[in-house]
Amino acid sequence: MSAKIKILVVDDELILRESLAGWMQRAGHLVETAQGGRQALAMLSGSEYDLVFLDIRMPDLNGLEALKTIKTAYPHILVVMITAYASVETAIEAMRSGADDFLMKPFQAEQLELMIEKLLNQKKLVEENLSLRSQLNGGSRYHDLIGSSACMRRLFSFIDQVAQVDSPILLQGETGSGKELVAKAIHARSNRRYGPFVAINCGAFTDTLLESELFGHEAGSFTGANRTRIGRLEMAKGGTLFLDEVGEITLKMQVDLLRVLQEKIFHRVGGNRDINADFRLISATHQDLFQKVSREQFRKDFYFRLKVIEIEVPPLRERKEDLPDLADHFLQKFRRETNKPARGIKEDAMLLLQSYDWPGNVRELENTIERAVVLSKSAYLKKEDFAFLFRVPEEKEGAVTMREVEKNHIEHILKLCRWNISKAASVLEMNRVTLHHKIKKFELKPEE
Repeated sequence: MSAKIKILVVDDELILRESLAGWMQRAGHLVETAQGGRQALAMLSGSEYDLVFLDIRMPDLNGLEALKTIKTAYPHILVVMITAYASVETAIEAMRSGADDFLMKPFQAEQLELMIEKLLNQKKLVEENLSLRSQLNGGSRYHDLIGSSACMRRLFSFIDQVAQVDSPILLQGETGSGKELVAKAIHARSNRRYGPFVAINCGAFTDTLLESELFGHEAGSFTGANRTRIGRLEMAKGGTLFLDEVGEITLKMQVDLLRVLQEKIFHRVGGNRDINADFRLISATHQDLFQKVSREQFRKDFYFRLKVIEIEVPPLRERKEDLPDLADHFLQKFRRETNKPARGIKEDAMLLLQSYDWPGNVRELENTIERAVVLSKSAYLKKEDFAFLFRVPEEKEGAVTMREVEKNHIEHILKLCRWNISKAASVLEMNRVTLHHKIKKFELKPEE
């Protein structure tokens, strides 16, 4: 079944108009009706529609004339012409005038739904082609990365430079800056692009579970291991292995992985058969690994093995000229997914977004645009739709530090979740291991 959309049915015959609308409403679409071409044009000027069913023969305004006006003023709207006076000449004239399809009376409900689905698929392909054409013509897209700022152009150039070699790469950058997208772009430009891209968040597992996830295990190797399981190292054969949050790996696991990188072989947990480690390693972290090395919390030899090539992914605040393209990309994405009316962002709202520092980087921008699209009822997002970004905790005495804000926020969520770690981690959008580290760091304890 096609996505739910907003449809306008235009026909001077009441019975046909209401029956056509009823069929599409039962399919879940939002449907409005007009009894003539002039009324339809007035309705189009005051609301957003995805599709118009337009009768050719109407007394007040000929359907073909209404079609030309719609396609001139609203080229993004799909138009299907309907008529009982079908002829090859009429169909050709309608298509030449910009009609997206042609429907002859009488018709069945199933035929309507299939036509809607086909048209929406065609529209999606056109949008994707336009996006690819923009990329080929020097647009702001580089695979799934978006940006035309100087720092992003340097990043794209460096990716092209290092993608063809198999040396390990360490991506450094703040949380939410797009490190995994950079890793995928490197993979897509590499000689291993036809192999798998296998990602794992190292901070999401305890040491024992991470060992099993990475290396796999043989049946009977531990309690509950009822069958042999292939690990991520093996899944990545011929492709790229991406270790996200590599700074969370324990010292023991660092030793095990260092051996794999040096000897190019490994064993499954509970096994003794040599398995070739044929993958390109890309790691990522938001932590200062050099500082962790100096505190003996991270092995020096493993650190230098990871960072044969080091890439710094810039935070959003350092490339704010990319923000309009990013915001529009997310707006169009969530508009399609939610069938909401938002089609753009007003200039004063964009200036407001550019004045914000984005501590959560591109991920925070994505979540912000999604919230605004879902809650807004207008065609263009306004300043008021983003006011929530600037609500900060009240200061008691002196300036509130980011550490205090983070501590208070985590403590508040833990209390709301009655110290249910899994639930609190989900609300905070972090894994359980990271949350445990934060609790220890801020010396938080449940109330008696």
